[in-house]
Amino acid sequence: MSQSTTLALETPAFSPLYLQIKGLILQGLQSGEWKPGEPIPSEMELAARFRVSQGTVRKAIDELAGDNLLVRRQGKGTFVATHSERQVQYRFLRLRPDQGDEREEGPAHRRIVECRRVRASSDVARALALRAGDAVMHVRRVLSFAGVAAILEDIWLPGQAFKGLTAERMADYPGPTYAMFEADFGVRMVRADESLRAVTPTPEQAQLLEIGGATPLLSVERIAYTYNDVPMELRRGLYRTDTHHYHSTLN
Repeated sequence: MSQSTTLALETPAFSPLYLQIKGLILQGLQSGEWKPGEPIPSEMELAARFRVSQGTVRKAIDELAGDNLLVRRQGKGTFVATHSERQVQYRFLRLRPDQGDEREEGPAHRRIVECRRVRASSDVARALALRAGDAVMHVRRVLSFAGVAAILEDIWLPGQAFKGLTAERMADYPGPTYAMFEADFGVRMVRADESLRAVTPTPEQAQLLEIGGATPLLSVERIAYTYNDVPMELRRGLYRTDTHHYHSTLN
């Protein structure tokens, strides 16, 4: 079957051509044809492969770059985005210091409280599209900035995809956690949905964050997805906001 025939079968006829090409490039990313940090073929090569104009390919790549899935490098080409890249590695972390910026503050110090394999509760299973009782990895950790505990996180990950994850592995990895997920487990988080609410901590949570029991916190629940909208992480974080604030840019 020719590429043009495949294109016609897989995509509705009313879909703009550049979106069809975007979908085909996305299939290549999802299948691992081009891995995080690696270059993709040139616009000319992709245009020849898909039998379309370079302008159509360029528009598809522009969309994928806007989605932070690809990164253009002047004079070098287009590369698969990775959470190791400075411009994208902290795009899911929205906590900002009230004074200065996050670059001056430096990376967070991670203290892993626990990392163990457990059975998914019904709400965790629902969030990760699993069955209740399926194996998941549960990680609890405290993130500190300049020696001050700022975030308490509970993270659940599908057990099958994250076999071999340990507290030592998480604590010792020098870069962002999502970069470790890419490098060690082949799982790239490409987007996330978040829900926010104001809460007060339980006694255990207050102790881990070294705050009083009446201190208001920002509760942030995140579901992170890999390609094709497959949920791969449920993360529930409690954020201190006495020296930091939650920042979001709306387009």
